[in-house]
Amino acid sequence: MAIVRPGNKSVLLVVDVQVDVVKNGWEAPRVIANVALAVERARARGVPVLWVQHESADMPSHSAGWQWVPELVPAAGEVRLFKKYASSFEETPLERELARLDASHLVLAGAQSNWCIRAAAYGALERGYDLTLVADAHTTDDISREDGSVIEARGIVDDLNLAMTWLAYPGRTTRIANAAELEF
Repeated sequence: MAIVRPGNKSVLLVVDVQVDVVKNGWEAPRVIANVALAVERARARGVPVLWVQHESADMPSHSAGWQWVPELVPAAGEVRLFKKYASSFEETPLERELARLDASHLVLAGAQSNWCIRAAAYGALERGYDLTLVADAHTTDDISREDGSVIEARGIVDDLNLAMTWLAYPGRTTRIANAAELEF
């Protein structure tokens, strides 16, 4: 069993809302606006905002597609973390930053729901953190399968939101909330 994190200090984790990551995202303009609202609400309440940014061979560091979308700008002093895997925890200093901030509760928003958001959510819970998924502030693309069928992005988003309403880990809480209703 994971060590359950004591306390009730929250952080907002914004994951991969980058130009190339969300360019085909389901309802991307609405989702980006909701991520921006979550950031605004966190800052207004003095909640730390941590920014996680993905890089890969097809999206190299500092390329145009690697950049944050123009609507989201990390503020001076906000922590930026860089990753190469779906999970924000793997081979990044995220756990060290969370310990430094004495965080016990992660509020999660970003992209892509079925890959990096899901991996961050489960990674947080497995490491003993409480989790709130910002239900209207994550997105992904449709997935075209080899057989010609399509898994629609909306269904992926809905599935993850539903999973976070019933998922139970001992000593931890999982929940969803819309950006306008966030309580840190």
